[in-house]
Amino acid sequence: MLIDHARTARAPVVTLDMPDVTALGGEFFRWEVATATAGLLLDINPFDEPNVQQAKDATRALLGGHASTRRVPMSAPDAALEGSRITLTTAAKAALGDAPITVIGLLRPHDYCGLLAYLPEDERFAPILEGLRTTIAAGTGCGTTLGYGPRYLHSTGQLHKGGPNTGVFLLVTAEASEDLPIPGESHSFGVLEMAQAVGDFQSLERTGRRVLHVHLPSRDPELLQRITGHLVAVA
Repeated sequence: MLIDHARTARAPVVTLDMPDVTALGGEFFRWEVATATAGLLLDINPFDEPNVQQAKDATRALLGGHASTRRVPMSAPDAALEGSRITLTTAAKAALGDAPITVIGLLRPHDYCGLLAYLPEDERFAPILEGLRTTIAAGTGCGTTLGYGPRYLHSTGQLHKGGPNTGVFLLVTAEASEDLPIPGESHSFGVLEMAQAVGDFQSLERTGRRVLHVHLPSRDPELLQRITGHLVAVA
């Protein structure tokens, strides 16, 4: 289990036992208070999300461009691997220098690594992403988080861009095998999701964050396993 791996890696672990399901409401209240308290300690206003709005504005601009060009523009890739595009922010390039492109190489003591996955949260991808967290934590001693996009944009997204610059982010996107139109809009759900991912990459770039964006040609779990295996290899 992931929690056992965390304990083995000497990562901090907190276990909360609830007496029954009716205690769940109390947990909601506990974490609402914890969020406000953590925001105070991190010098973040938990009731204001300027950087969340920044990402929304970037997404809106990308969708506006898509209406005329029929494509979501992405930055030129810095590397390619098995048909996948690998793109780094300016801060990530500066941190790596001439070193190989790896997530491990971007992390420093007291940093944390955020996995930002625009992939289905199912049995195909979840074990791979959780395994990545374990590998990164064990190899670096850094804390890790996992957020599924675009959901994380409205929770930890503000911390990523507005908090201390101690985060390294692995952003993973993939071409959708099936797509559906959005009624009343000129773009599809797949285009909206990609615009949100690219918009967040641009927002993280503007705030000087270290980000490695992997764009897969398909939603293939085996390909994800191979590509990310290269990117978290310990030199």
